[in-house]
Amino acid sequence: MNFKNLLDRRSIRKYSGKPVEDELLNNILLKACRTSTTGNMQVYSIIVIKDIEKKKKLSPFHFNQKMITEAPVVLTFCADFNRFSKWCHQNNAKPGYDNFLSFFTAAIDALLVAQTLCIAAESEGLGICYLGTTTYMAHKIIETLKLPKGVVPVTTVTLGWPDEEPEQLDRLPLEAVVHKEVYHDYYTPDIERFYRGKEERSDSQQFVKENNKETLAQVFTDVRYKKEDNVYFSRMFLQVLKDQGFMEQ
Repeated sequence: MNFKNLLDRRSIRKYSGKPVEDELLNNILLKACRTSTTGNMQVYSIIVIKDIEKKKKLSPFHFNQKMITEAPVVLTFCADFNRFSKWCHQNNAKPGYDNFLSFFTAAIDALLVAQTLCIAAESEGLGICYLGTTTYMAHKIIETLKLPKGVVPVTTVTLGWPDEEPEQLDRLPLEAVVHKEVYHDYYTPDIERFYRGKEERSDSQQFVKENNKETLAQVFTDVRYKKEDNVYFSRMFLQVLKDQGFMEQ
């Protein structure tokens, strides 16, 4: 699969055994690092992992999803004020980045770079997949990747040559997510109209059936993203931010 049209894109979870050559990977990384960042500080870092043993160590912290060990390249994108703060200290400047706003700034930078990298990779025919598990087990990923204070993982991307061409996932209509001039709140008929397509998909109806639920919304609230899980992982991640020095003020 080789597409250059963003409307054709899809997440790839199965990869061929073909390696991603260093020259190509470096070219993609160079493009990613041209991304706009806050104040041109570039307060992010990218951990590139190709070694199978290191991938195996990471795998449990991504709930053993197969693509972690099967993808040729695994990239962990980190919010990173460690490097910038050291530069400040070495130049008679006192950094004040031990707070939540600074973490949020660095996390935005890291995510912008991650998305640019994904677009660059896809333009070369490579496949990518984001892993939302990174923040769930951030403390274990920090330990495994030896991340110092001031560095927090915010997302992970698997990268490789596709070995599948999966069906595209559904998306809400543009009018559901785009607001003109000001935010326009949603009324019951709007919600029904915007989500009808998602609810009527055969795979969505299968999710409802196999989880013994009445609606697709219940699959999300009761199974996939339960409140108790959200609260638990929120507390863990807040502790990570404290341990990594982002909650001092």
